[in-house]
Amino acid sequence: MTTKTPREPKFRRRAEARPDEVLDAALSLFTEKGYARTTVDQVAKRAGFSKGTVYLYFTSKEAILEGLVRRTIEPIAKAAFETMRDYRGDPRPVLAQFLRALARALATPKTRAVAMIILQEAPVAPNIAALYRTAVLERMLPAMIALLAQGVAGGHIRTIDPELTARSVIGPVIAHLLLSETFSIRPEGGLQMDRLIENHLTLLFAGLELPVGETP
Repeated sequence: MTTKTPREPKFRRRAEARPDEVLDAALSLFTEKGYARTTVDQVAKRAGFSKGTVYLYFTSKEAILEGLVRRTIEPIAKAAFETMRDYRGDPRPVLAQFLRALARALATPKTRAVAMIILQEAPVAPNIAALYRTAVLERMLPAMIALLAQGVAGGHIRTIDPELTARSVIGPVIAHLLLSETFSIRPEGGLQMDRLIENHLTLLFAGLELPVGETP
């Protein structure tokens, strides 16, 4: 007769693995129940920890959501910022790189779920809106605006309003997510985020093209 080796209790796992387990449990509950209807007690139970253990790593439910943003969304914004801030030249290749990376990230269910939690909760939760603004938007948007402005100044793209154009770059992605995930209106074949991005780039780049007869 063989004796099964008992699984190591969760409280004895390496401490560095625990925050990710808490975040995974929270994300599943936020997705199932909604952020507002989820409690820290429920997160702790789903993760297999005591409530006190959760508080060792996250001081509140908002801190857990911030952890999810920092784990999934912030790295995308950070990579975009680092690519855009020192770039000089035609901004279109950089915009394409950013949007394609965003498409790959949002094709991942966990990343898409975090994005949707922010989009759905931010309008009624000022603290969540402020969290996302600080962690993501206040870094990425100014970098994109500067990227577009130097493209105009260098004669690489037509004269446009850089600030409004930056909103036009990101806007279709947000609209596509809302239509798909909130209203269940999806293209044939599912989310099709990669196709959306390629179609968006075609339209965007046509709009940024220099007028006929104008050269850089």
